Amino acid sequence: MDLKEIQSLIKFVAKSGANEVKLEMEDVKITIKTGSGKSETTIIQQPLAAENPMLQAVTPAPAAQPTAPAAAKDESKEEDSKYVTIKSPIIGTFYRKPSPDKPVFANVGDTISAGDTVCIIEAMKLFNEVESEVSGKIVKVLVDDSSPVEFDQPLFLIDPS
Repeated sequence: MDLKEIQSLIKFVAKSGANEVKLEMEDVKITIKTGSGKSETTIIQQPLAAENPMLQAVTPAPAAQPTAPAAAKDESKEEDSKYVTIKSPIIGTFYRKPSPDKPVFANVGDTISAGDTVCIIEAMKLFNEVESEVSGKIVKVLVDDSSPVEFDQPLFLIDPS
């Protein structure tokens, strides 16, 4: 497990709202604790720590608070209210393509029909297709490819008109 994977895991746990997650693998034990108003703490104990001292302990800075003005948030909510949102049915990893060498299922500006596959979410090595429940035009993709998503997290905005 490299540093990038650990950082990705920390971000995923922070977004999920879990208070504590323990992960034990063959050579790595990770405990991630989060709390309201507290900074995240990760403790890693690894027999091979002498080979890579960067993996002994990782403590990321607390997440930055958004500083956008409230008026801008209200305007974006009004604009988004006319769109239909496709949400994640499960927790997992979001993929826009069926495989790395294939084109994406749907791009911004594409017209889709009800029942069209718009993305795949991988959960525990199972790839679940997410289908659109409405017909319309894709206005915005709200999640980056290969990033973790939560249950009921908005993925796409669709203009049904």
